[in-house]
Amino acid sequence: MTRRTPADERVAALIHDATAAPSMHNAQPWQFRYHRSRHTFEVRADFERAMPHSDPGGRSLHLGCAAALLNLRVAVAYEGWHPETRLLPDPTDRALLATVRLTDPAPDTSALAALYPAIHQRHSSRAPFEETEIPRTVHEALAEAARQEGVDLTFPASWHLEDVLETIQEAEARNITDPGSEQDLERWTRIAVGSADAPVEGVPQYAFGPRKRGGKAPMRDFAGPRQVAGRDAADFERNPQLALLSTPHDRPEDWLRAGQAMQRVLLLATLQGLSGSFVSQPLEWNDLRWPLRDPVTGTGHPQMMLRLGYGPKGPGTPRRPVSEVLDIQP
Repeated sequence: MTRRTPADERVAALIHDATAAPSMHNAQPWQFRYHRSRHTFEVRADFERAMPHSDPGGRSLHLGCAAALLNLRVAVAYEGWHPETRLLPDPTDRALLATVRLTDPAPDTSALAALYPAIHQRHSSRAPFEETEIPRTVHEALAEAARQEGVDLTFPASWHLEDVLETIQEAEARNITDPGSEQDLERWTRIAVGSADAPVEGVPQYAFGPRKRGGKAPMRDFAGPRQVAGRDAADFERNPQLALLSTPHDRPEDWLRAGQAMQRVLLLATLQGLSGSFVSQPLEWNDLRWPLRDPVTGTGHPQMMLRLGYGPKGPGTPRRPVSEVLDIQP
């Protein structure tokens, strides 16, 4: 590398940006290693933070780590380097998901760097959105952002949207009666904790959003059957606007591409004035993923669904200290 070498403080700042990424139930299933001599980051999976019931194959874990990878690429580009990225570089090391080597700027560096302001603005919003329709031009820009990562982004509409909403309802009904799903939820949600002992992981009570009283927007109730004092109820969108990310195959490499596309779409959506939340309920059941496919082509493997719209920005959720997730090597 002919450019400057980052100091350890700068390396830590880059990881601070990377960990602003979303992950299932905010489990933050990632670790990072930086090799000074090679100017290279490793993005590693932390399998102790997996969801054994909701995500037995680790697909969602890969999506979350890949979202952090995309944030890292954006932050590296913003600092003036090019993030030379390799996915699954070592078949013998299951935890090593990707490497990012800092090199001289390349033509696509500026496009990534432009997304940087959204990294710490983007937060999942579980509040009601307006009924205002997202313009077609924005749809096209978001779809192009996904294509940059080799992933298809589609917007279910008409009868397909109704079918998707019915599939989501089926998944939510299953989750309510599934002990394993409830165990995962209880492990990673935090109710009524004080600031002194506030956790640095999971979904805190203040980020649950109101309980859904009406509307068709698919909203996971992070409280489950538990009562939350003072929590409001609200009517959500009658016409929710959903976006579906799909890949040609369903391998770990595809999951990593989908997670990067998901985050790239969310960052661009944030810059476009949109808010968003995740609709992963039907993707947690293998038999319910298939009906979500694009009905025109009948191909592709759905990896994540987003709810997008104009509405309040969500609150920031806690993150583990960089010192817990970063290891710097000579």
